[in-house]
Amino acid sequence: RFQVLTKRGDRLSEVSKDLRWPNNVWMGVSVESQKYVTRIDQLRSTGAAIKFLSLEPLLGPLRNLNLKGIDWAIVGGESGFNARPIEKEWVINIREQCLSSGVPFFFKQWGGVNKKKTGRTLDGRTWDEMPRVAYA
Repeated sequence: RFQVLTKRGDRLSEVSKDLRWPNNVWMGVSVESQKYVTRIDQLRSTGAAIKFLSLEPLLGPLRNLNLKGIDWAIVGGESGFNARPIEKEWVINIREQCLSSGVPFFFKQWGGVNKKKTGRTLDGRTWDEMPRVAYA
């Protein structure tokens, strides 16, 4: 399994038609704020068997996401020196959108200067959902 991630959704759309997409290549786009939600449509236009969103570092709320055709969502806060904060409300909102759309939700981390200290539990549990995969 290869997970390929890009912030260049426009370029992804251009090259996708020329690619053969094997089932073991998962394609994802980073969407860190509302400014970049157009990348989701660009991802959706590809022939990738598994399409995923890397909503990290999450820098703002992402309301009313169109998750049609999306197979997985990963959410996480920024980590390291000068990490910008993530709000619990943003994460819960995305989790609820995923649950109502049937999209597996994976919460990676709260982030911060010491990400091990802040952990990765949300509402008392870890969220490690993964897409269902059936290889022929």
